[in-house]
Amino acid sequence: MTKRALITGVTGQDGSYLAELLLSKGYEVHGLIRRASTFNTHRIDHIFQDPHTPDRRLFLYYGDLVSSEQITGLIAQVKPDEIYHLAAQSQVKVSFDMPEYTGAVTGLSTARILEAVRHSGVTTRVYHAASSEMFGSSPPPQHEETPFHPCNPYAVAKLYGYWLTSIYRQGYHLFACNGILFNHESPRRGETFITRKISRGISHIRAGKQDKFYVGNVNAKRDWGYAPEYVEVMWQILQQDRPDDYVIGTGEVHTVQEFIEEAFGYAQLDWRRHVAVDPRYFRPLETPELIADAGKARRALGWSPRIKFKELVQIMVDADLEAMGLPSPGAGKRILREKFGDWHQWQGAVQEALSGLQREVP
Repeated sequence: MTKRALITGVTGQDGSYLAELLLSKGYEVHGLIRRASTFNTHRIDHIFQDPHTPDRRLFLYYGDLVSSEQITGLIAQVKPDEIYHLAAQSQVKVSFDMPEYTGAVTGLSTARILEAVRHSGVTTRVYHAASSEMFGSSPPPQHEETPFHPCNPYAVAKLYGYWLTSIYRQGYHLFACNGILFNHESPRRGETFITRKISRGISHIRAGKQDKFYVGNVNAKRDWGYAPEYVEVMWQILQQDRPDDYVIGTGEVHTVQEFIEEAFGYAQLDWRRHVAVDPRYFRPLETPELIADAGKARRALGWSPRIKFKELVQIMVDADLEAMGLPSPGAGKRILREKFGDWHQWQGAVQEALSGLQREVP
């Protein structure tokens, strides 16, 4: 029998990769997207299936996570075997500017989904995308038992969803899990996130469209992984016999400055000529250092990262250069060929998806 999955945030970085993965596994995928006056489905255009196509397995619905009625109705209608709650206002800097909105969308949406499942009678498994930002100022490395000390409104909202997921698992016996994912990047990362800002900036500099771009705190230390690997483990978490929470990350730490130097070095450019610090991008309170201890996931799920830091940088730089119509050093294509199966290869998962994304962004 065909499994049915519901993904919130299906047009985001993680949602689009997860949709690809589940379709490759034979799932019927239902995705919730936010209505907008402009097209916002570019990350999934290459897997879009016309509503008139017989036997299609991808279904999209306009919706809003602030509407309990809409979420309840959709879950009752779709009756999913698995729910992946990925949608959020996920920009940390924006969460300082819009804390109330971040709480309503990122935090309370989890309550709406869990309540909808509880009252609908639908037997389903729920994955909640928690965040390493919840650890905040707790010293690294961070694991499942590390105390939470959030440093921004986004982290607080995620922490609300984390504890609700745990409470509904224990109190109402829902199969509900938290994935505490550390930073994970890809060519589909939003352009305002620092890693994509760097790789996209390099492509614009190479194309002569830009000479310089500005960044915030270059001393921030993060554990960066490759997003497609992280959606694989989301799926693994919901295939276990018992629900549980897992920290997911590489255990390797690098500064923003190191990312800049690695990316510009790979593209054979001098970062000193093209990158400057602008204090307006600093946060009121910085999360100092995040490094994952993913030992539990390694033991229980058999999961460990395949893509290392330098390879992540190479994939992102290659993708943005090619999306701009420029030649790339080419390591990215080889890395995916060697380390991924058919569901995630350069032509479909990177080239086609990013060409659509590039057309949407001026």
